[in-house]
Amino acid sequence: MKLFRNYFFWAYERGSFHYDVMVTLILLFIFVSPHFIDFRDKPINTIPFRSSEVLVKQDGGTSEAYRYIYEIRTEDLPEAASDSEGDMRASLMRVIQPIAGNVTLESYAPVTDTKGKIIAYDATVVR
Repeated sequence: MKLFRNYFFWAYERGSFHYDVMVTLILLFIFVSPHFIDFRDKPINTIPFRSSEVLVKQDGGTSEAYRYIYEIRTEDLPEAASDSEGDMRASLMRVIQPIAGNVTLESYAPVTDTKGKIIAYDATVVR
């Protein structure tokens, strides 16, 4: 019983055998537990921090054309509230063309936060 009390209150001197056992158990928990415990954590989508910023990521391409993903916040898209696909495509192109020049909008998809609210759009363009 005294052994468990000393482990619980961290009563052993640094450099002793029991201290090393405690440190080893803590390190094992830190590095091994994520493989067995589902912490339900998910990566957060990277979106531009401020309005009027556009995040550009390369999405690959062929020898003739390159594909890029432009991530645009909803604040920069006034037509995002409308349900018309043509208005949305025109709004995305108004933001992308000054940056990329003459490109073709291939597709777009909404980016949602953890509550399901649309915070940005990923627009895939081909140059």
